[in-house]
Amino acid sequence: MKTPTTVAGLTRRVVDTVRGIDVLRRAGLAPFPRVDEGLRSLITARRYGPLAGAVRVAARRDATAVGIVDEQGPLTFHQLDLRSNALARAWAARGVGQGTTVAALCRDHRGLVLTMLAAGKLGAPVLLMNTGFAKPQLTAVAERENVRVLVHDEEFAELLGDITGVDRYLSWTDSGDGSGTEPTLDSVISAADDRTVPPPEKPGGLVLLTSGTTGTPKGAPRPKVSPLDSAQFLDRIPLRVGEATYMAAPLFHATGLSQFILSCALGCTVVLRRKFDPETVLRGVAEHRCTALVLVPTMLQRLVDLPAQTRAKYDTSHLRIIFVAGSALSPDLGNRATELFGDVVHNLYGSTEVAVATVATPEDWRRAPGTVGRPPVGCRVALYDDNDRRITEPGVTGRVFVGSGLAFDGYTDGRTRDVLDGLLATGDVGHFDADGLLFIDGRDDEMIVSGGENVYPIEVENILVDHPEVVEAAVLGVDDDDFGQRLKAFVVTTDGALLDAEGVREHVRANLARYKVPRDVAFLPRLPRNSTGKVLRNELS
Repeated sequence: MKTPTTVAGLTRRVVDTVRGIDVLRRAGLAPFPRVDEGLRSLITARRYGPLAGAVRVAARRDATAVGIVDEQGPLTFHQLDLRSNALARAWAARGVGQGTTVAALCRDHRGLVLTMLAAGKLGAPVLLMNTGFAKPQLTAVAERENVRVLVHDEEFAELLGDITGVDRYLSWTDSGDGSGTEPTLDSVISAADDRTVPPPEKPGGLVLLTSGTTGTPKGAPRPKVSPLDSAQFLDRIPLRVGEATYMAAPLFHATGLSQFILSCALGCTVVLRRKFDPETVLRGVAEHRCTALVLVPTMLQRLVDLPAQTRAKYDTSHLRIIFVAGSALSPDLGNRATELFGDVVHNLYGSTEVAVATVATPEDWRRAPGTVGRPPVGCRVALYDDNDRRITEPGVTGRVFVGSGLAFDGYTDGRTRDVLDGLLATGDVGHFDADGLLFIDGRDDEMIVSGGENVYPIEVENILVDHPEVVEAAVLGVDDDDFGQRLKAFVVTTDGALLDAEGVREHVRANLARYKVPRDVAFLPRLPRNSTGKVLRNELS
């Protein structure tokens, strides 16, 4: 989403650029006084794209530095660069090049990383498929995006069975050398030349998919990213050069992908695991002395729910950042995480389309639990009412619009989101408090109108999870002859809980207005969620 070319807009861009350079300097990405090295890195990133460029720069900086650690062991940035050269050359020999769409359905491991790197070096866009999607969704997306190369883990072969007319490669096998019908990435790489690949005419970019809770997920391309846009994360999240990041969030989602690229740019070691397990995360953080942990709220919930004796086995004292994004972080969960790990929780609000909107630092969270914070350098956030008038007073809920250098330019099918004053709609509603901190009140299409009163589910849900016997909760509006809609709560309780429906209603009644009390209460063993922790409300009834 491009900033309008007005005098005010140009002035803002100059100020943001100066501030951004200073942010990069503090993080170690602008190597003063070695301006020549900084310019060389910038040129490399522009030629190969942010990820392939970052790995090449890191490999040149220190050939022995470990880039990733997965279940097969470590790979240095130099090894990543050489192996992706070989894969790129092998694919080029088969006609893969500028504009050829490469799709990847992989868990987090070296195969997915090498796929992104090799495609970037050829100018081929990479479509990152969600491992939680159903077979019809994957088939429809592959056809719409004109996929010509398909890289996948062996476990997903059946899900991709209806996709035809593509070259297939196995990125991870659980049966030794795979089925034998498709080449593995390892076999292709070992037989190819690993010399440097000439830069493509232009970087291929990455295509992310929307959550896809209903219908066919939309593609949100990221054709290019300026290295200066990294400041949007680093301004409020103190990642630094040469540290270690544990990546629990999936790389196919904007949360994991953005922090993976940024960690590579910083020359950090990134620890990857194919599947999430809370104790394995703590073990990995301790073993690799990770300073940053990237995850979604449901993962954080499982970490804090571990028994105290389990957490005590692992030294997490090096952890300076718990980066949380992907879905709403409740005040209760954020407070519990802060109590256990210290003032390290950084709560990012954004979306696949707008990328970064705001970040709540630990100081913000202490002041106002539940906040998503303030816009970092290079970002703008504004609220508008239903008549497209800008809201400036605190405490008034409006539609959230965001301006960011990382925002997309539209979906691959030609559609886009509403734009006001050069800002892109997020689809959420929220309000600012008197200190200028943003709070998200819910989705603009999830508002419940009950008896003429407006209710946003997240407010009721946050109150419910504050109950000591409630693990998670979701609130929907159901049809009602008298009130139009009434509230129904879906509640997951702790083991051995004695809480009943009336206890749920009484807890809400003691904290919120009467019209926000759910009349119906259903108890479930768990809530249906997608891979980033968003509740699949269409599966609740």
